[in-house]
Amino acid sequence: MNPRIEVNYRKLVHNTEVLQEKAKEHGIELAAVTKCFCGIPEIAQGYVDGGVKYLADSRISNLKKLQKLPNPKILLRIPMLSEVKDVVAYADISLNSELKTMRVLNEEALRLGVTHKVILMVDLGDLREGIFDEDEVLHAAKEVEKLSNISLHGIGVNLTCYGGVIPSNKNLTKLEALGTAIEKEIGRTLELFSGGNSSSVYLLDNQEMPERINHLRIGEAIVLGTESAYGKNIENTHQDIFQMVAEIIELKEKPSMPIGEIGMDAFGNTPSFEDEGIRKRAILAVGRQDIGSYDIFPVDTSMSILGASSDHLILDLTDTAGDFEVGDEIRFNLRYGALLSLMTSEYVTKKIIY
Repeated sequence: MNPRIEVNYRKLVHNTEVLQEKAKEHGIELAAVTKCFCGIPEIAQGYVDGGVKYLADSRISNLKKLQKLPNPKILLRIPMLSEVKDVVAYADISLNSELKTMRVLNEEALRLGVTHKVILMVDLGDLREGIFDEDEVLHAAKEVEKLSNISLHGIGVNLTCYGGVIPSNKNLTKLEALGTAIEKEIGRTLELFSGGNSSSVYLLDNQEMPERINHLRIGEAIVLGTESAYGKNIENTHQDIFQMVAEIIELKEKPSMPIGEIGMDAFGNTPSFEDEGIRKRAILAVGRQDIGSYDIFPVDTSMSILGASSDHLILDLTDTAGDFEVGDEIRFNLRYGALLSLMTSEYVTKKIIY
């Protein structure tokens, strides 16, 4: 069925192995993030086959799908109070910054007779989740340590996702220092110093990762083969594990300029156009309801994307060498946002190529 996402399983395992080996050289364990493919267990198995220790996702509904895989599961998004029962049931570890939430997690863990592990998140300037004040970090750690069925498993930070703050030796050394201060307060060693996501990978290649950082939460670096601080390709990885395939439903020669007064398009924007004369245009049966407003790239670089509406993608094929017909398929590479949207869309078929 079209449109579809094709997943090259062999390449996924290869990328996982490359990142796993890179991390292992620095004493780092990886939590492989499954949210970009909605926790589909048949795809997550590629992470497992590639040797990662942890599986991680922002959504409990995705972690539920992964229960048959043996790896410890991490909930990446700060838990909602309304989902605490599921958090304790389906996640071995969760990222937390609110004492109120951790106390409710403790009550549920006590009821079930289990111990739930938490990573205390600190904010080092990206201004998404995490405790910002150092004294508050130490206070929270001491309070969590008092809870009977919660184990303070480690300390963590998130960077680049909101404020775009790039991980550095300087800010991750601050994470180390906070973790060491917590250890002094509670009188024991923390197991995990979780130093961020795919934007931290470049520090490994530059030999700039602080010594005590022993955990990273990696998605994009594996599935797209790119580090997310500067967008560079990672050596010896594939960038085409996930590809979108869409079908031509109309092929016509038409003017490049709309005819008539220009107003707002379907999304409230006023488009602008350049007059390039008559062009060969293809309409594909996929649209912004599936892709969002994110970047996709035709594998055939002689094609160009003109635009998209909710259900239609319009390409210029004038400069292509091939002969195309209605029913032909066009293949695209993806950036992370487009991959996330396409995997989430129920209108896009997911196909694993083994």
